[in-house]
Amino acid sequence: MSNMDLAKRLVELLGGRENVVKATNCMTRLRVVCKDASKVDTEEIKNTEGVLGLVIDHDSYQIVLGPGKAKKITDICIQELHLPKENTDWQENKSAMKESQKNNRLKDGMKLIAEIFIPLIPAVIAAGLFNGFASLIGQMISDGMLSGDIFRMIQLIFSLFGTAFLGYFAIFTGIRSAEVFGATPALGGMIGGMSIGAALVDISMMLGLYNEAVPLESVLTTGKGGIIGVIFGVWILSIVEKNIRKRVPDVLDLIITPFTSLLIAGIIFIFVIMPLAGFVSDGLVSILSIIINSTNPFIRIVSGFILSAIFLPMVLLGLHHGLIPIYAVQLEAMGGVSLFPVLAMAGAGQVGAAIAIYIVAKRVGNKRLQGIITGALPAGFLGVGEPLIYGVTFPMFKPFITAGLGAGFGGAYIMFTQVLANAWGPSGMVAIPLMQGTSGMMNYFIGLVISYVAGFIITKMVIKDSDVQNV
Repeated sequence: MSNMDLAKRLVELLGGRENVVKATNCMTRLRVVCKDASKVDTEEIKNTEGVLGLVIDHDSYQIVLGPGKAKKITDICIQELHLPKENTDWQENKSAMKESQKNNRLKDGMKLIAEIFIPLIPAVIAAGLFNGFASLIGQMISDGMLSGDIFRMIQLIFSLFGTAFLGYFAIFTGIRSAEVFGATPALGGMIGGMSIGAALVDISMMLGLYNEAVPLESVLTTGKGGIIGVIFGVWILSIVEKNIRKRVPDVLDLIITPFTSLLIAGIIFIFVIMPLAGFVSDGLVSILSIIINSTNPFIRIVSGFILSAIFLPMVLLGLHHGLIPIYAVQLEAMGGVSLFPVLAMAGAGQVGAAIAIYIVAKRVGNKRLQGIITGALPAGFLGVGEPLIYGVTFPMFKPFITAGLGAGFGGAYIMFTQVLANAWGPSGMVAIPLMQGTSGMMNYFIGLVISYVAGFIITKMVIKDSDVQNV
């Protein structure tokens, strides 16, 4: 089935174009909101060729298609089949959230974070890969494995490409946050730009807020509050801008509204939000640093085990998107992300569990389950875990637990060896190039293998023939 045929089929099964309120995509899923759930044929969607899984949350349908394919199908649905784009008006988003009876404040917050960061993920991955390869080439040059101006040039080009996004991450976040909250995107980018402006140091020194001995411990300095502060700053901007626009005559709107909005929101952002958000982000980094950099290997092992073991339930509840700001804070403050490689072990534990179930299913003759696992395993190795979650482990439940326990052992190893990633994105085998240095890549791979094996062994010990026979 071609991408066009699949897109047409999905629109038909969603109840037609008129039944879709909005469509967008994340890294692996086509996400749509529908007016009338009774018109959506969920069983046919699940059984459609090319669909890896379906996640339903009230009137929201997340169709798992896999990396790359999700973006292509979504583009066809929007550009050629004319499904409405994602709604980025903050007031309408807020109303839609209130209408959803099954949602709570925590899930709403996670959805909001997802809306801000999901469109940025391709750039995060690309920039991380470029920085990773630049770092690897630089290390090989230092070790004498590579020499010559050509390799130095490649390293500089890759570093330039990576820095083009990650060096200005705050600005991109500001623009995207403004789109979600309903502020002017360029003004949101300016809020992000303020957070990394060099003049902040001079302002901080004049007010006695700058710690020259330890600049990072200053009450106010460049990057203080990080991405968390930028998001809150743009939220304030959206409120200020909308209120000013209501009161300014149309003829003066273009001049007065942006200037006054930025003046008010910018002062609040610099002198209130940045210090407060800096206190929060510094606290997060301190806690994570204690865990990651602890001289006690026992602490690192236990924390790695727990974090990996509980990640699958977080994915199931949709809470994993809330970790993205923490990833960003780590990347800015520590130069790498430690949480991502640890949590990526969750999918590997699930792969091991699925292989164990396949062996039992083959022994008891459950061909349907064998077929599901055969189709879902390749995606699992590549870091797309939804087919295994919703098709195998969660419906059986016991393997959902054993997969998490198996992942814990890989996570413990990752935390023990202190693996850092240059970015976050797809997990599994495809994330290997995102890790920092050759040792980081190797240890990440070893962590995956440990999770595969542990997930397999624990599941094999727990699962009985009767658990698999009638699934």
